[in-house]
Amino acid sequence: MFTGIIEELGDVIALTETADAAVITVRAPLAVSDARHGDSIAVSGVCLTVVDQTEDTFTADVMRQTLAMSTIGDLAVGDRVNLERAARVGDRLGGHIVQGHVDGTGTVLSVTPGEAWSVLRFSLDPELAPLVVGKGSISVSGVSLTVSDVGDDWFEVSLIPETLSATTLGTLVVGDRVNLETDILARHVERLLTLRSGS
Repeated sequence: MFTGIIEELGDVIALTETADAAVITVRAPLAVSDARHGDSIAVSGVCLTVVDQTEDTFTADVMRQTLAMSTIGDLAVGDRVNLERAARVGDRLGGHIVQGHVDGTGTVLSVTPGEAWSVLRFSLDPELAPLVVGKGSISVSGVSLTVSDVGDDWFEVSLIPETLSATTLGTLVVGDRVNLETDILARHVERLLTLRSGS
């Protein structure tokens, strides 16, 4: 489990795709400082398992479904990624409960700079639309954010300077893809209502 509070910006130093998977290596001195084999690290919102590490890098396997559902397959050597180690029991929950299980991707529709923040609008898949509400939580490339406005096929977030500088969100331009994870509570409520209605 994660909180969506990014701890470090990492650099992809290797990415090798096979027929049905990929292996990614990320330079991440902070994330590996206390990591062990089998630990979870969220890479731009995708929960990956450490299978190998050095003093300042870790390597993870990525299965085909993850490549298809997220932007991990779009990455190239030199790209920056948002990193967060798994939350510890007893830590403050600064963001919201993030599982690292991406629901899909969205595309940047607009970036509107303001004096103290920027408003980013993202596309929203119709299947995810019922799970996104104004003032609700959403994870965008692993960053815990509050939805500032929402429509039938889009949503907006307002980003403060700290978020713009401490994450990859500050470098996004129109057309870029991001990983989206909706709120776990909304997903459970939708499932319960679907089963109850029999549809």
